[in-house]
Amino acid sequence: MSGEADVNPAAAPQARSGAVIFIFITLLLDMLALGIIVPILPKLIEGFVDNDTANAARIFGAFGSVWALMQLICSPILGALSDRFGRRPVVLLSNFGMAADYVLMALAPNLIWLFVGRAISGITSSSISTVFAYIADVTAPEQRAAMFGKIGVAFGAGFILGPALGGLLGQLDPRLPFWAAAGLSFANGLYGLLILPESLPRERRSPFKWKSANPIGALHFLRSDPTLAGLSLATFFGQLAHVVLPSVFVLYATYRYGWDTGMVGAALALVGLCGMIVQGVAIGPIVQHLGERKALFLGLICGAAGFVIFGAAPSGHLFWIGIPVMALWGISGAASQALTTRLVAADRQGQLQGATSSVQSISELIGPFLFTLTFAYFIGDGVPLKIPGAPFYLAAALLLLALAIAWRATSHKP
Repeated sequence: MSGEADVNPAAAPQARSGAVIFIFITLLLDMLALGIIVPILPKLIEGFVDNDTANAARIFGAFGSVWALMQLICSPILGALSDRFGRRPVVLLSNFGMAADYVLMALAPNLIWLFVGRAISGITSSSISTVFAYIADVTAPEQRAAMFGKIGVAFGAGFILGPALGGLLGQLDPRLPFWAAAGLSFANGLYGLLILPESLPRERRSPFKWKSANPIGALHFLRSDPTLAGLSLATFFGQLAHVVLPSVFVLYATYRYGWDTGMVGAALALVGLCGMIVQGVAIGPIVQHLGERKALFLGLICGAAGFVIFGAAPSGHLFWIGIPVMALWGISGAASQALTTRLVAADRQGQLQGATSSVQSISELIGPFLFTLTFAYFIGDGVPLKIPGAPFYLAAALLLLALAIAWRATSHKP
C-alpha cells in the first residue's frame, strides 16, 4: 500500500471507524510494551542498590524525571512535525525507536545504562500525543469525548495484560520483560508501516515553526485562550497527582503490604480492567447525560476519593476497594480533552496535543521527586510519625485543587 492513505473527517463513517481501529491497535501495543516493564523496573533498580527501598525510591524518582524532561522537550516538536508531515511518520518513528531502546535497557549492566535508556524512552514515547491528534482528525467535535474514552480502552487493556505479563516474566528473569517490550514495539512498527493510514490530508497541514515547537512556545500557545489556559492548569495538577502511581505504587505495596511482583502485576491489571470499563462503557453515557464540564468534575472527585482510600488502607485487601473508585477519574481526562479540542483549529490539533503533553511532562518532571521523596521521608527512621500513605494524600489534595481551577475556568459554560 502507499504511505499516504489520507482519511478525511468528512468521509463515510466506515472510513472513520477503520482509522480508529488502526490507531486503537497501535496504542494497545504501545501500552502493552510500556506496561510490561512497570512492575519490574523499580525492583531492578533496587537490585542495583542492595535492596535499599528508600534509596531505590530516590533513584527511581530521578529516572522518572529525566523521562519527563525528554517528553517536555520533544512532545511539542513531534506535535508540530505531525501537523507538518502527518501523524503516521511520527508514530512509526516512535515505535521503532522504542524497540531499540528496550533492547538497550534489557542489556543494561548498571544504573547509568538504565538511566540512558529511560532518557531515550522519554523521547520515543512523546508521540502518544500524536495519537490523540489523530483521533481529533477523524472525529466530529461532539463525539470526541466518547471516542477519547473508547481509545482509552487501549490504555486499560495494555495495563491489564502488560503488568500482569511483566510480573510473570519478571519472576523468571528481571531482564525478560524488556525483551518482550522490545518485541511488541517492533511488531507495532511493522503494523504501522504496513497498515496504519494517514489521518491528516495535505491540504490541512501547517508549516513547522521552531518558535512554537518548543516547551516555552507550547505553553504560550495554551495561554492564547483563557478557558484553554485554565483547563491546561487543571490538567497539570491532575497529571501531577497521577504521577504518584508510577512513582511509588510498587515500592509502597511492597513496603506496606509485602506484595511480590506477581501481586503487584495483578493489582495493576485490576487498575487497567476498571479503567477499561470506565473508558469503554461509562464515559459516553455519562458525558451525554451530564455534559463535558460536569463529567470533568465528577472524575476529579472520584480520583481524589480513590487516592484517600489508597493512602488510608491498612491492608492490601482494603487497598483493592479504592481501585474501582479511582478508575472513575478517567471520565475527567476524556471530558477535558474534548473541551480543549473545541478551542483549537483543525490544523493545530497536533500542536495542541504536543503542548498538552508538555504540560504533562512538566508534571512528570516534578512528580517523581515530589512523591518519592515524600514517601522516603515518611517511612524514614527519623520521622516523628510514619505515614506510608502520605504520597496518596498529597495526590488527593492536588486533584481537589485541579477541580477548583477547572470550575473557575469553565464557569461560563453550561
